[in-house]
Amino acid sequence: MFRRLALACASLAIGISLIGAAPLSPKPQGSEIAFVHRIQADLAQRFATIADARHAGYFRYTNEDNTGAISYANLHWLSTGPSHPSQLWYDVHGHLLGADFSVPVGDSPHAPNLWGVNPARWIHIPAHFHWVARDAMGMDSYHATSLKAFVDAGGDPLFPSATTLVKMGKVRSASSVKHLFEYPSIWDLIVWITPNPNGAFANKNPLVHPTKNAGMGGM
Repeated sequence: MFRRLALACASLAIGISLIGAAPLSPKPQGSEIAFVHRIQADLAQRFATIADARHAGYFRYTNEDNTGAISYANLHWLSTGPSHPSQLWYDVHGHLLGADFSVPVGDSPHAPNLWGVNPARWIHIPAHFHWVARDAMGMDSYHATSLKAFVDAGGDPLFPSATTLVKMGKVRSASSVKHLFEYPSIWDLIVWITPNPNGAFANKNPLVHPTKNAGMGGM
């Protein structure tokens, strides 16, 4: 859900990057070309498989969204360079699709100007919470809630506890929660690693075919 929100915000940013200015193309421009080529070569090699991502500390926290992407995060929300994405996305077959880079809003009150990428490509995503729960059959499910709802239920954003989710009626048992984390207020940059004829910064990729269940249920 929140990745779809990011894509919607990115679309808005691209369409009206500057009032009166021409729309920003989803295809890399100028210095962005070198950035995209660099990360496509680097990340495609280092994170070719989901096992590679897990070995590097990323874990799955969403269902397949309507772009065909399943997101993995490492909880390092400050991307210190093009080699350090905060998220990776794979399709249902385990093929690497793309990556997110992020900078906490607390570290940059304005859209970042990094790596030769137009600041208008970075979009703001507000703080919220995600969790991954495992049922009695060993199946994982993926969920999210707003920061306000979590805090209103007595949750501590600095030290989140699964007992808050029990209190909210989101899970039956705190022990069923594998991961619970705050997704902080960040600037987010999405980039397709797999070839995309629409452009590396496009919302969707016509070469990626989501399953019929994409974008349905949970996260």
